[in-house]
Amino acid sequence: MSIKQQKRIRRHKKIRARIHGTQARPRLCVFRSNQHIYAQLIDDDKAEVLLSVSDKEIKGPRGYPKGKINKSDIAKEVGKMIAQKAIEKKMEKVVFDRSGLVFHGRIKSLADGAREGGLKF
Repeated sequence: MSIKQQKRIRRHKKIRARIHGTQARPRLCVFRSNQHIYAQLIDDDKAEVLLSVSDKEIKGPRGYPKGKINKSDIAKEVGKMIAQKAIEKKMEKVVFDRSGLVFHGRIKSLADGAREGGLKF
């Protein structure tokens, strides 16, 4: 495991020690890979996933045409989509969990999209 991965895991453990999601205020957990981005609303009291969204739902089976939309724009759409689904289930407030990742780039775009969609955190 690289030093960069070890640092992310260490940051993630510190973050998870301090935040906790409930039914009324679930945890918005974000995972970013090189190609995709995922967001989940999690109730830590019951240890269950309430909602989940990924960019695969937005892209479709063949994806976007190359050069049209960048990854940050896709992340923003994922944020808007999870906000829309959360508001349909009457969840307006969440706790943001960036999973040890730096709040920059796609993570920030997803958070901005979720805020635009109506989530408060």
